[in-house]
Amino acid sequence: MNDDVTNYIEKTEHWQAQVCTRLREMVHRTIPGVEEALQYGKPHFLRDGRHKAVIHVARDKVTFMVLDADGIEAVPGLLRPLGNGERKAVDIREGDDVDYDVLADVLRRISGAR
Repeated sequence: MNDDVTNYIEKTEHWQAQVCTRLREMVHRTIPGVEEALQYGKPHFLRDGRHKAVIHVARDKVTFMVLDADGIEAVPGLLRPLGNGERKAVDIREGDDVDYDVLADVLRRISGAR
């Protein structure tokens, strides 16, 4: 675990820190050998030097983005495409019921993890 990422999470609102911590733990459980770094001011998760996921905290939400996801279908109400579709994102707001199993499955698929 990277101290800069920990500090980023600790500076957020309580509910956002809970979401970020759960996302962070999910990434580490799902992608063996994942590394984390604070890049461009946000927590990034890398495997074999390639970016796989990013957490971004805004005033009223936490956005979790997966990269290399052009083969992943958008899930209405959960996972939306960004740009040309190689990135997918979910916006999590306070009180949202998030299906972390679906997000973990997406991470497995983009990372080749089993």
